[in-house]
Amino acid sequence: MSKPASQSAAVLNAALTSHLASLQSCRLCPQMQKPVVVGRTVASRVLLIGQAPGDKEPKLGRPFAWTAGKTLFKWFNEALGWSEEETRDRIYFAAVCRCFPGKKDTGGDRVPADTEIANCARWLAAEFALLRPQLVLPVGKLAITQLMPPAPLNDLIGRSFRIDYRGHPADCIPLPHPSGASPWHRMEPGKSLLRQAFARIAAHEAVKG
Repeated sequence: MSKPASQSAAVLNAALTSHLASLQSCRLCPQMQKPVVVGRTVASRVLLIGQAPGDKEPKLGRPFAWTAGKTLFKWFNEALGWSEEETRDRIYFAAVCRCFPGKKDTGGDRVPADTEIANCARWLAAEFALLRPQLVLPVGKLAITQLMPPAPLNDLIGRSFRIDYRGHPADCIPLPHPSGASPWHRMEPGKSLLRQAFARIAAHEAVKG
């Protein structure tokens, strides 16, 4: 995996370590349940953006640690031949929100409030500035809409878009959320569009480099 050329690996790793330590101490959103969930210190040109942790991720200490994660890593394994550990070591895992939002009174996970999303955006902006990713993989509608206007998944998955996030240009290949609650990626045209998306990911220079 190629590293940002303008910084040495040691300097960038130190900056990422400091960034993640600051992120883990964040207390901006009182309704969000701690601890903050972060991924590994990976100086990658590929940035994956999830939505928000579920209730299992804070206990297990890593993003995509439960059922949706098994599906996500299965996709990477089938398309690129990477195991879960290799995927976590090759891609920087970010998210729209880094804390578990809690449950709704009616059941299911609470959708983060706009203020919580805005508070957490500062961490994502810092990661773009540090990593200068060439390829961004937003997973699920909440992550996708942080980067581009809302649209049906049929119009987004399987395609590559050029985005500019706060002055940082990158290629963007959206992915559906791997949740078991959503049948989209298990039926057509979702299955074929998902294969197209991963074919584009596998061919991208940030992955091949």
